[in-house]
Amino acid sequence: MSLAVLRSRALAGLAAPEVTVEVHLAAGLPSFTLVGLPDTEVKEARDRVRAAIQNCGFEFPQRRITVNLAPADLPKESGRFDLPIALGILVASGQVNAANLDDHEFAGELALSGDLRAVRGTLAMCAAIHRQGGGGGARAFVLPLESAPEAALIDGMNILPARTLLQVCAHLAGRELLAPFAVSPAPTLAWYPDLAEVKGQAQAKRALEVAAAGGHSLLMSGPPGAGKSMLAQRLPGLMPPMTDAEALESAAVHSLAGSFNLAQWKQRPFRAPHHSASSAALVGGGGTPRPGEISLAHHGTLFLDELPEFQRGVLEALREPLESGQIHIARAARRADFPARFQLVAAMNPCPCGWLGHASGKCRCTPDQVARYRGKLSGPLLDRIDLMLDVPAVAEADLAARGDGETSATVRARVGAARTRQQQRQGKPNALLAPDEIDVHCLPDCDGAALLKRAMQQLGLTARAYHRILKVARTIADLADLAEGIPLSAAHVAEAVHYRRGLAN
Repeated sequence: MSLAVLRSRALAGLAAPEVTVEVHLAAGLPSFTLVGLPDTEVKEARDRVRAAIQNCGFEFPQRRITVNLAPADLPKESGRFDLPIALGILVASGQVNAANLDDHEFAGELALSGDLRAVRGTLAMCAAIHRQGGGGGARAFVLPLESAPEAALIDGMNILPARTLLQVCAHLAGRELLAPFAVSPAPTLAWYPDLAEVKGQAQAKRALEVAAAGGHSLLMSGPPGAGKSMLAQRLPGLMPPMTDAEALESAAVHSLAGSFNLAQWKQRPFRAPHHSASSAALVGGGGTPRPGEISLAHHGTLFLDELPEFQRGVLEALREPLESGQIHIARAARRADFPARFQLVAAMNPCPCGWLGHASGKCRCTPDQVARYRGKLSGPLLDRIDLMLDVPAVAEADLAARGDGETSATVRARVGAARTRQQQRQGKPNALLAPDEIDVHCLPDCDGAALLKRAMQQLGLTARAYHRILKVARTIADLADLAEGIPLSAAHVAEAVHYRRGLAN
Protein backbone atom coordinates (compact mmCIF):
# COMPACT_ATOMS: atom_id res chain seq x y z
CA MET A 1 0.00 0.00 0.00
CA SER A 2 1.50 3.32 -1.08
CA LEU A 3 -1.05 5.58 0.66
CA ALA A 4 -1.66 6.03 4.39
CA VAL A 5 -4.22 8.31 6.05
CA LEU A 6 -3.96 9.31 9.72
CA ARG A 7 -5.66 11.86 11.99
CA SER A 8 -4.15 14.63 14.06
CA ARG A 9 -5.08 18.10 15.35
CA ALA A 10 -4.06 21.68 14.63
CA LEU A 11 -4.52 24.63 17.00
CA ALA A 12 -6.54 27.77 16.26
CA GLY A 13 -6.89 29.64 19.53
CA LEU A 14 -8.60 27.26 21.96
CA ALA A 15 -10.10 25.33 19.04
CA ALA A 16 -8.33 22.23 17.73
CA PRO A 17 -9.64 21.43 14.24
CA GLU A 18 -9.02 17.95 12.86
CA VAL A 19 -6.14 17.53 10.41
CA THR A 20 -5.92 14.60 8.01
CA VAL A 21 -2.33 13.51 7.40
CA GLU A 22 -2.07 11.84 3.98
CA VAL A 23 1.22 10.17 3.04
CA HIS A 24 1.78 8.93 -0.53
CA LEU A 25 4.82 7.06 -1.89
CA ALA A 26 5.41 7.12 -5.65
CA ALA A 27 8.10 6.11 -8.08
CA GLY A 28 10.67 8.70 -9.09
CA LEU A 29 13.72 10.45 -7.76
CA PRO A 30 13.87 10.39 -3.92
CA SER A 31 12.22 13.48 -2.46
CA PHE A 32 10.19 14.52 0.59
CA THR A 33 7.49 17.14 0.02
CA LEU A 34 5.20 18.66 2.67
CA VAL A 35 2.08 20.51 1.49
CA GLY A 36 -0.94 21.97 3.28
CA LEU A 37 0.28 25.35 4.61
CA PRO A 38 3.03 24.02 6.93
CA ASP A 39 5.12 26.58 8.77
CA THR A 40 8.86 26.33 9.39
CA GLU A 41 8.51 24.00 12.39
CA VAL A 42 6.40 21.56 10.37
CA LYS A 43 8.73 21.71 7.36
CA GLU A 44 11.64 20.81 9.60
CA ALA A 45 9.81 17.57 10.40
CA ARG A 46 11.37 16.09 7.26
CA ASP A 47 14.79 15.89 8.90
CA ARG A 48 13.48 14.80 12.31
CA VAL A 49 11.28 12.07 10.81
CA ARG A 50 14.05 10.74 8.57
CA ALA A 51 16.52 10.43 11.45
CA ALA A 52 13.92 8.96 13.84
CA ILE A 53 12.85 6.27 11.35
CA GLN A 54 16.43 5.22 10.66
CA ASN A 55 17.48 5.24 14.35
CA CYS A 56 14.50 3.02 15.20
CA GLY A 57 15.78 0.36 12.82
CA PHE A 58 13.40 0.99 9.93
CA GLU A 59 14.35 1.78 6.33
CA PHE A 60 13.60 5.27 5.07
CA PRO A 61 11.99 4.81 1.61
CA GLN A 62 14.10 6.08 -1.25
CA ARG A 63 11.04 7.13 -3.20
CA ARG A 64 9.03 10.23 -3.95
CA ILE A 65 7.24 11.01 -0.66
CA THR A 66 4.37 13.49 -0.56
CA VAL A 67 2.74 14.44 2.75
CA ASN A 68 -0.49 16.43 2.59
CA LEU A 69 -1.90 18.09 5.73
CA ALA A 70 -5.58 18.69 5.02
CA PRO A 71 -7.51 20.97 4.99
CA ALA A 72 -5.09 22.88 2.79
CA ASP A 73 -6.28 26.34 3.85
CA LEU A 74 -5.64 25.78 7.59
CA PRO A 75 -2.16 26.87 8.71
CA LYS A 76 -0.20 24.13 10.51
CA GLU A 77 2.46 24.84 13.12
CA SER A 78 4.67 23.14 15.75
CA GLY A 79 6.21 19.67 15.80
CA ARG A 80 3.05 17.76 16.81
CA PHE A 81 2.73 16.33 13.28
CA ASP A 82 6.08 14.48 13.48
CA LEU A 83 4.50 11.29 14.86
CA PRO A 84 1.64 10.93 12.32
CA ILE A 85 3.99 11.78 9.44
CA ALA A 86 6.51 9.12 10.51
CA LEU A 87 3.76 6.53 11.02
CA GLY A 88 2.28 7.38 7.65
CA ILE A 89 5.60 6.77 5.91
CA LEU A 90 6.06 3.42 7.68
CA VAL A 91 2.51 2.28 6.92
CA ALA A 92 2.62 3.45 3.29
CA SER A 93 5.95 1.65 2.74
CA GLY A 94 4.58 -1.58 4.20
CA GLN A 95 6.98 -1.70 7.16
CA VAL A 96 4.11 -1.43 9.68
CA ASN A 97 0.80 -3.20 9.17
CA ALA A 98 -2.01 -1.22 10.75
CA ALA A 99 -5.67 -1.89 10.07
CA ASN A 100 -7.16 0.37 12.74
CA LEU A 101 -5.57 3.74 11.97
CA ASP A 102 -8.95 5.47 11.84
CA ASP A 103 -9.63 4.53 15.46
CA HIS A 104 -6.68 6.67 16.64
CA GLU A 105 -5.47 10.23 16.55
CA PHE A 106 -1.79 11.04 16.87
CA ALA A 107 0.30 13.96 18.10
CA GLY A 108 3.91 14.11 19.18
CA GLU A 109 7.26 15.65 18.39
CA LEU A 110 10.04 13.23 17.50
CA ALA A 111 13.59 13.34 18.77
CA LEU A 112 16.27 12.18 16.34
CA SER A 113 16.55 8.98 18.39
CA GLY A 114 12.85 8.20 17.92
CA ASP A 115 11.80 9.27 21.42
CA LEU A 116 8.58 11.28 21.77
CA ARG A 117 8.62 14.76 23.24
CA ALA A 118 5.72 16.61 24.82
CA VAL A 119 3.62 18.98 22.74
CA ARG A 120 1.71 22.07 23.82
CA GLY A 121 -2.05 22.41 23.46
CA THR A 122 -2.78 18.86 24.63
CA LEU A 123 -5.86 19.87 26.63
CA ALA A 124 -7.38 21.75 23.69
CA MET A 125 -6.82 18.76 21.40
CA CYS A 126 -8.30 16.31 23.92
CA ALA A 127 -11.36 18.50 24.45
CA ALA A 128 -11.94 18.65 20.68
CA ILE A 129 -11.63 14.87 20.32
CA HIS A 130 -13.99 14.35 23.25
CA ARG A 131 -16.62 16.72 21.80
CA GLN A 132 -16.39 15.25 18.30
CA GLY A 133 -16.71 11.68 19.55
CA GLY A 134 -19.52 12.48 21.94
CA GLY A 135 -17.49 11.16 24.87
CA GLY A 136 -17.52 7.36 24.73
CA GLY A 137 -17.18 7.17 20.92
CA ALA A 138 -14.08 9.32 20.73
CA ARG A 139 -10.96 8.04 19.02
CA ALA A 140 -8.03 6.90 21.14
CA PHE A 141 -5.40 9.62 21.42
CA VAL A 142 -1.78 8.50 21.06
CA LEU A 143 0.63 11.08 22.44
CA PRO A 144 3.93 11.39 24.33
CA LEU A 145 4.06 10.07 27.88
CA GLU A 146 4.97 13.52 29.25
CA SER A 147 1.70 14.94 27.91
CA ALA A 148 -0.51 12.16 29.29
CA PRO A 149 -1.18 13.59 32.80
CA GLU A 150 -2.38 16.81 31.22
CA ALA A 151 -4.59 14.95 28.73
CA ALA A 152 -6.12 12.83 31.52
CA LEU A 153 -7.78 15.93 32.97
CA ILE A 154 -10.52 15.43 30.35
CA ASP A 155 -12.85 12.76 31.71
CA GLY A 156 -13.75 9.87 29.44
CA MET A 157 -10.76 10.15 27.11
CA ASN A 158 -8.89 7.05 25.94
CA ILE A 159 -5.30 8.22 26.34
CA LEU A 160 -2.54 5.96 25.00
CA PRO A 161 0.85 7.36 26.06
CA ALA A 162 4.07 6.21 24.42
CA ARG A 163 7.75 6.89 25.01
CA THR A 164 9.07 6.10 21.53
CA LEU A 165 8.05 5.69 17.93
CA LEU A 166 8.79 1.97 18.24
CA GLN A 167 6.15 1.56 20.96
CA VAL A 168 3.51 3.16 18.76
CA CYS A 169 4.45 0.92 15.83
CA ALA A 170 4.22 -2.17 18.04
CA HIS A 171 0.79 -1.05 19.24
CA LEU A 172 -0.56 -0.51 15.72
CA ALA A 173 0.84 -3.87 14.61
CA GLY A 174 -0.92 -5.57 17.54
CA ARG A 175 2.29 -6.93 19.04
CA GLU A 176 2.43 -4.92 22.28
CA LEU A 177 -0.58 -2.73 22.99
CA LEU A 178 -0.17 0.62 24.73
CA ALA A 179 -1.72 0.71 28.20
CA PRO A 180 -4.41 3.40 28.65
CA PHE A 181 -3.45 6.24 30.97
CA ALA A 182 -6.06 6.58 33.70
CA VAL A 183 -4.29 8.39 36.53
CA SER A 184 -6.39 11.28 37.77
CA PRO A 185 -4.68 14.38 39.18
CA ALA A 186 -3.98 14.16 42.87
CA PRO A 187 -5.89 16.77 44.86
CA THR A 188 -3.64 19.71 45.63
CA LEU A 189 -4.03 22.23 48.39
CA ALA A 190 -3.70 25.67 46.84
CA TRP A 191 -1.29 27.90 48.73
CA TYR A 192 -1.51 31.68 48.67
CA PRO A 193 0.14 34.40 50.79
CA ASP A 194 -1.90 35.16 53.90
CA LEU A 195 -3.71 38.45 54.37
CA ALA A 196 -2.75 38.46 58.07
CA GLU A 197 0.82 39.27 57.02
CA VAL A 198 -0.29 42.75 55.90
CA LYS A 199 -0.18 45.12 58.86
CA GLY A 200 -2.52 48.06 59.07
CA GLN A 201 -4.36 49.09 55.88
CA ALA A 202 -7.81 48.19 57.19
CA GLN A 203 -9.57 50.15 54.45
CA ALA A 204 -7.49 48.53 51.71
CA LYS A 205 -8.23 45.08 53.13
CA ARG A 206 -11.93 45.87 53.10
CA ALA A 207 -11.73 46.98 49.47
CA LEU A 208 -9.83 43.79 48.62
CA GLU A 209 -12.60 41.73 50.24
CA VAL A 210 -15.27 43.57 48.24
CA ALA A 211 -13.29 43.06 45.04
CA ALA A 212 -12.94 39.32 45.71
CA ALA A 213 -16.60 38.90 46.64
CA GLY A 214 -17.97 40.46 43.48
CA GLY A 215 -15.15 39.92 40.98
CA HIS A 216 -14.55 43.67 40.72
CA SER A 217 -11.47 45.42 39.34
CA LEU A 218 -9.36 47.47 41.74
CA LEU A 219 -6.88 50.34 41.47
CA MET A 220 -4.70 51.28 44.44
CA SER A 221 -2.74 54.51 44.67
CA GLY A 222 -0.14 55.20 47.32
CA PRO A 223 3.52 55.94 48.11
CA PRO A 224 6.28 53.33 47.75
CA GLY A 225 6.27 50.71 50.50
CA ALA A 226 2.65 51.19 51.48
CA GLY A 227 1.85 47.53 50.78
CA LYS A 228 0.04 47.73 47.42
CA SER A 229 1.87 44.75 45.92
CA MET A 230 1.42 42.70 49.10
CA LEU A 231 -2.31 43.33 49.01
CA ALA A 232 -2.61 42.41 45.34
CA GLN A 233 -0.70 39.16 45.82
CA ARG A 234 -3.21 38.09 48.47
CA LEU A 235 -6.31 38.55 46.33
CA PRO A 236 -6.27 35.01 44.82
CA GLY A 237 -6.23 33.58 48.35
CA LEU A 238 -9.48 35.42 49.15
CA MET A 239 -11.37 34.08 46.14
CA PRO A 240 -13.44 30.87 46.23
CA PRO A 241 -11.80 27.64 45.03
CA MET A 242 -11.89 27.07 41.28
CA THR A 243 -14.59 24.80 39.90
CA ASP A 244 -13.63 21.92 37.61
CA ALA A 245 -14.87 23.85 34.56
CA GLU A 246 -12.88 26.96 35.51
CA ALA A 247 -9.77 24.91 36.21
CA LEU A 248 -10.01 23.17 32.82
CA GLU A 249 -10.45 26.47 30.96
CA SER A 250 -7.47 28.00 32.74
CA ALA A 251 -5.33 24.90 32.22
CA ALA A 252 -6.22 24.80 28.51
CA VAL A 253 -4.93 28.35 28.01
CA HIS A 254 -1.69 27.55 29.82
CA SER A 255 -1.37 24.38 27.76
CA LEU A 256 -1.54 26.47 24.57
CA ALA A 257 1.30 28.63 25.90
CA GLY A 258 3.31 25.58 26.97
CA SER A 259 3.33 26.71 30.60
CA PHE A 260 0.86 24.27 32.18
CA ASN A 261 2.06 22.76 35.45
CA LEU A 262 0.02 19.93 36.95
CA ALA A 263 1.23 20.90 40.42
CA GLN A 264 -0.74 24.17 40.07
CA TRP A 265 -3.99 22.44 39.14
CA LYS A 266 -6.99 24.38 40.52
CA GLN A 267 -4.82 27.25 41.74
CA ARG A 268 -6.02 30.63 40.56
CA PRO A 269 -3.46 32.25 38.25
CA PHE A 270 -1.67 35.39 39.35
CA ARG A 271 0.06 37.20 36.49
CA ALA A 272 2.20 40.29 37.08
CA PRO A 273 3.81 41.43 33.80
CA HIS A 274 6.51 44.08 33.88
CA HIS A 275 5.52 47.55 32.77
CA SER A 276 7.79 47.22 29.72
CA ALA A 277 5.50 44.49 28.29
CA SER A 278 4.29 45.06 24.74
CA SER A 279 0.68 44.98 23.61
CA ALA A 280 1.16 41.53 22.03
CA ALA A 281 2.65 40.21 25.29
CA LEU A 282 -0.27 41.53 27.30
CA VAL A 283 -3.28 40.73 25.10
CA GLY A 284 -1.75 38.04 22.88
CA GLY A 285 -0.74 37.93 19.26
CA GLY A 286 2.21 37.14 17.05
CA GLY A 287 2.39 35.64 13.56
CA THR A 288 0.89 32.49 15.04
CA PRO A 289 -1.48 33.94 17.68
CA ARG A 290 -0.57 32.91 21.22
CA PRO A 291 -2.41 33.80 24.44
CA GLY A 292 -1.14 36.87 26.28
CA GLU A 293 -1.04 37.74 29.96
CA ILE A 294 -4.73 38.60 30.14
CA SER A 295 -5.64 35.11 28.89
CA LEU A 296 -3.06 33.41 31.11
CA ALA A 297 -4.81 35.21 34.00
CA HIS A 298 -8.19 33.69 32.98
CA HIS A 299 -10.24 33.02 36.16
CA GLY A 300 -7.41 34.59 38.15
CA THR A 301 -5.75 37.93 38.82
CA LEU A 302 -3.88 40.25 36.49
CA PHE A 303 -1.72 42.61 38.55
CA LEU A 304 -0.35 45.68 36.80
CA ASP A 305 2.15 47.41 39.06
CA GLU A 306 3.28 50.95 38.22
CA LEU A 307 0.23 51.32 35.97
CA PRO A 308 1.10 54.71 34.41
CA GLU A 309 4.50 53.35 33.34
CA PHE A 310 2.85 51.00 30.84
CA GLN A 311 2.65 52.28 27.29
CA ARG A 312 -0.60 54.08 26.54
CA GLY A 313 -1.50 51.74 23.68
CA VAL A 314 -0.92 48.69 25.86
CA LEU A 315 -3.36 49.93 28.50
CA GLU A 316 -5.98 50.93 25.93
CA ALA A 317 -5.93 47.36 24.60
CA LEU A 318 -7.39 46.24 27.95
CA ARG A 319 -10.62 48.14 27.50
CA GLU A 320 -12.55 45.60 25.41
CA PRO A 321 -11.41 42.46 27.30
CA LEU A 322 -12.39 44.08 30.61
CA GLU A 323 -15.96 44.33 29.33
CA SER A 324 -16.32 41.18 27.23
CA GLY A 325 -14.03 38.64 28.91
CA GLN A 326 -12.74 37.65 25.46
CA ILE A 327 -9.89 38.78 23.22
CA HIS A 328 -10.19 38.51 19.43
CA ILE A 329 -6.84 38.53 17.64
CA ALA A 330 -6.86 39.10 13.88
CA ARG A 331 -3.79 38.83 11.69
CA ALA A 332 -3.40 38.76 7.93
CA ALA A 333 -3.46 34.95 7.73
CA ARG A 334 -4.66 33.87 11.18
CA ARG A 335 -7.46 34.68 13.58
CA ALA A 336 -7.88 33.38 17.09
CA ASP A 337 -10.17 33.88 20.08
CA PHE A 338 -8.92 33.45 23.63
CA PRO A 339 -10.83 33.74 26.92
CA ALA A 340 -9.81 36.63 29.17
CA ARG A 341 -12.14 36.68 32.17
CA PHE A 342 -9.53 38.09 34.53
CA GLN A 343 -9.77 40.27 37.62
CA LEU A 344 -7.69 43.41 37.18
CA VAL A 345 -5.75 44.75 40.16
CA ALA A 346 -3.53 47.75 39.45
CA ALA A 347 -1.22 49.89 41.56
CA MET A 348 0.30 53.30 41.00
CA ASN A 349 2.06 56.10 42.80
CA PRO A 350 0.27 59.42 43.31
CA CYS A 351 2.99 61.29 41.38
CA PRO A 352 6.20 60.57 39.42
CA CYS A 353 8.39 60.55 42.52
CA GLY A 354 5.76 58.70 44.54
CA TRP A 355 5.69 60.91 47.62
CA LEU A 356 2.80 63.30 46.92
CA GLY A 357 0.82 63.84 50.13
CA HIS A 358 3.35 61.99 52.29
CA ALA A 359 3.87 63.39 55.79
CA SER A 360 7.60 63.74 55.15
CA GLY A 361 6.99 66.38 52.49
CA LYS A 362 9.60 64.77 50.22
CA CYS A 363 7.57 65.33 47.02
CA ARG A 364 9.00 67.99 44.70
CA CYS A 365 6.78 67.30 41.68
CA THR A 366 5.12 70.29 40.06
CA PRO A 367 1.35 70.29 39.39
CA ASP A 368 2.06 69.92 35.67
CA GLN A 369 4.23 66.86 36.27
CA VAL A 370 1.52 65.28 38.44
CA ALA A 371 -1.13 66.05 35.81
CA ARG A 372 0.96 64.53 33.00
CA TYR A 373 1.66 61.45 35.11
CA ARG A 374 -1.99 60.83 35.91
CA GLY A 375 -2.98 61.77 32.37
CA LYS A 376 -1.29 58.61 31.10
CA LEU A 377 -4.43 56.80 32.25
CA SER A 378 -7.33 57.56 29.92
CA GLY A 379 -10.84 58.27 31.13
CA PRO A 380 -12.39 55.29 29.29
CA LEU A 381 -9.94 52.92 31.00
CA LEU A 382 -10.49 54.37 34.48
CA ASP A 383 -14.24 54.28 33.89
CA ARG A 384 -14.00 50.48 33.61
CA ILE A 385 -12.38 50.09 37.04
CA ASP A 386 -14.89 49.44 39.82
CA LEU A 387 -12.90 50.33 42.94
CA MET A 388 -10.20 52.90 43.57
CA LEU A 389 -8.69 53.84 46.88
CA ASP A 390 -5.71 55.63 48.36
CA VAL A 391 -3.32 53.37 50.25
CA PRO A 392 -1.42 55.57 52.74
CA ALA A 393 1.95 54.77 54.23
CA VAL A 394 1.78 52.35 57.16
CA ALA A 395 2.14 53.99 60.54
CA GLU A 396 5.08 52.96 62.71
CA ALA A 397 2.71 51.78 65.45
CA ASP A 398 1.03 49.37 63.01
CA LEU A 399 4.39 48.02 61.86
CA ALA A 400 5.50 47.37 65.42
CA ALA A 401 2.22 45.73 66.41
CA ARG A 402 1.92 41.95 66.47
CA GLY A 403 0.15 40.45 63.47
CA ASP A 404 -3.34 39.79 64.79
CA GLY A 405 -5.37 40.70 61.71
CA GLU A 406 -7.87 38.46 59.97
CA THR A 407 -6.42 35.57 58.02
CA SER A 408 -7.17 34.87 54.39
CA ALA A 409 -9.22 31.81 55.43
CA THR A 410 -11.54 33.96 57.55
CA VAL A 411 -12.11 36.50 54.78
CA ARG A 412 -12.41 33.74 52.18
CA ALA A 413 -15.31 32.23 54.13
CA ARG A 414 -17.24 35.50 53.92
CA VAL A 415 -16.35 35.92 50.27
CA GLY A 416 -17.47 32.36 49.52
CA ALA A 417 -20.81 32.95 51.22
CA ALA A 418 -21.33 36.14 49.18
CA ARG A 419 -20.40 34.36 45.95
CA THR A 420 -22.85 31.57 46.78
CA ARG A 421 -25.66 34.10 47.15
CA GLN A 422 -24.77 35.60 43.79
CA GLN A 423 -24.73 32.20 42.05
CA GLN A 424 -28.10 31.28 43.54
CA ARG A 425 -29.61 34.63 42.64
CA GLN A 426 -28.25 35.29 39.15
CA GLY A 427 -25.79 32.52 38.27
CA LYS A 428 -22.75 34.82 37.98
CA PRO A 429 -20.64 37.27 40.04
CA ASN A 430 -22.02 40.77 40.45
CA ALA A 431 -19.26 42.25 38.27
CA LEU A 432 -20.71 40.40 35.25
CA LEU A 433 -24.29 41.65 35.62
CA ALA A 434 -25.82 43.13 32.46
CA PRO A 435 -27.77 46.43 32.60
CA ASP A 436 -31.15 44.68 32.57
CA GLU A 437 -30.01 42.40 35.40
CA ILE A 438 -28.83 45.41 37.40
CA ASP A 439 -32.35 46.83 37.21
CA VAL A 440 -33.65 43.61 38.78
CA HIS A 441 -31.02 42.74 41.39
CA CYS A 442 -29.42 46.08 42.35
CA LEU A 443 -32.33 48.40 43.13
CA PRO A 444 -31.58 50.93 45.93
CA ASP A 445 -34.16 52.21 48.38
CA CYS A 446 -35.32 55.83 48.35
CA ASP A 447 -32.40 57.14 50.42
CA GLY A 448 -29.90 55.14 48.41
CA ALA A 449 -31.34 56.39 45.12
CA ALA A 450 -31.20 60.00 46.31
CA LEU A 451 -27.60 59.60 47.44
CA LEU A 452 -26.62 58.05 44.10
CA LYS A 453 -28.33 60.89 42.22
CA ARG A 454 -26.34 63.51 44.17
CA ALA A 455 -23.11 61.59 43.56
CA MET A 456 -23.79 61.47 39.82
CA GLN A 457 -24.31 65.22 39.71
CA GLN A 458 -21.44 66.27 41.97
CA LEU A 459 -18.83 63.83 40.66
CA GLY A 460 -19.87 63.97 37.02
CA LEU A 461 -20.07 60.20 36.71
CA THR A 462 -20.93 58.37 33.50
CA ALA A 463 -23.70 55.86 32.87
CA ARG A 464 -21.12 53.08 33.09
CA ALA A 465 -20.01 54.40 36.49
CA TYR A 466 -23.65 54.50 37.61
CA HIS A 467 -24.07 50.80 36.85
CA ARG A 468 -20.75 49.87 38.41
CA ILE A 469 -21.60 51.67 41.65
CA LEU A 470 -24.81 49.66 41.88
CA LYS A 471 -22.96 46.39 41.26
CA VAL A 472 -20.41 47.20 43.97
CA ALA A 473 -23.23 48.18 46.34
CA ARG A 474 -24.88 44.83 45.62
CA THR A 475 -21.65 43.06 46.56
CA ILE A 476 -21.38 45.05 49.80
CA ALA A 477 -24.96 44.05 50.62
CA ASP A 478 -24.15 40.39 49.91
CA LEU A 479 -21.20 40.56 52.31
CA ALA A 480 -23.59 42.02 54.91
CA ASP A 481 -25.99 39.08 54.32
CA LEU A 482 -28.83 41.35 53.20
CA ALA A 483 -31.98 39.30 52.77
CA GLU A 484 -33.23 38.73 49.22
CA GLY A 485 -35.84 41.19 48.03
CA ILE A 486 -34.73 44.03 50.33
CA PRO A 487 -33.47 47.10 48.38
CA LEU A 488 -29.93 48.36 48.79
CA SER A 489 -29.63 50.87 51.61
CA ALA A 490 -27.95 54.27 51.57
CA ALA A 491 -25.04 52.79 53.57
CA HIS A 492 -24.34 50.24 50.83
CA VAL A 493 -24.50 52.89 48.11
CA ALA A 494 -22.36 55.33 50.14
CA GLU A 495 -19.53 52.81 50.51
CA ALA A 496 -19.67 52.02 46.79
CA VAL A 497 -19.55 55.74 45.92
CA HIS A 498 -16.62 56.17 48.29
CA TYR A 499 -14.66 53.59 46.29
CA ARG A 500 -15.58 55.46 43.10
CA ARG A 501 -14.59 58.98 44.15
CA GLY A 502 -10.95 58.53 43.22
CA LEU A 503 -11.87 57.91 39.59
CA ALA A 504 -13.53 61.27 39.32
CA ASN A 505 -10.62 63.30 40.73
